[in-house]
Amino acid sequence: MDILEGIETRRSIRAFTSTPIPQATLERILITASKSPSYRNTQPWEVAVMTGEKKERLSNILCEMVKANVAPNPDLPTPEIWPPELDKRATEHGARRFEAMGVDRGDTKQRLEMRLDNFKFYGAPCMLFLFIDSTLTPWSIFDMGLFSQSILLAAHSLGIGGCLQAVVAAYPDAVREFLDIAKTKKLIIGISLGYPDLEARANSHPSTRVTIDSFVRRYA
Repeated sequence: MDILEGIETRRSIRAFTSTPIPQATLERILITASKSPSYRNTQPWEVAVMTGEKKERLSNILCEMVKANVAPNPDLPTPEIWPPELDKRATEHGARRFEAMGVDRGDTKQRLEMRLDNFKFYGAPCMLFLFIDSTLTPWSIFDMGLFSQSILLAAHSLGIGGCLQAVVAAYPDAVREFLDIAKTKKLIIGISLGYPDLEARANSHPSTRVTIDSFVRRYA
């Protein structure tokens, strides 16, 4: 798989088989991602890799917090408002997901189950939590985006699916406490990794993309 094919065919996977990822494969993904560019070569990323029983224990903790309606307190505040065009895309994307899953948006029980799927990491055998030092600036957040994309593309090239999960960073204090990570480390995002279950309904609705004419201005 070349780079162009990898970028064009990568998609977010929200259902995985239980097959574990070999340790050598995980190492290769992270070594490849470590080649990502960063501002002044600072390489600010820190990664917690979770598998097996440890992953399941944290998943249970987070699910119980969701069921108890514990208020989220993400280190990166979620947007309060979006520009109209972006809001429209997000709303339509959410509607397609609900439709693909056969979930009525008014069914609070089904919506809770969909939300809990996030904190069950969609059944992925591996979960990554990405941190940076809390003193760092938005430049390092940009670097983390580059690093995250590299993880996803490296994994995809090896037949491993992935999904960026902002929602699992909603309870950073619980994650830090469970993993014994210093409070000075800011939780940026989670990434679920595993072999895709392509028969699952959750993987039946690829995201749409706008045409480049909607975001490119040409000057000559």
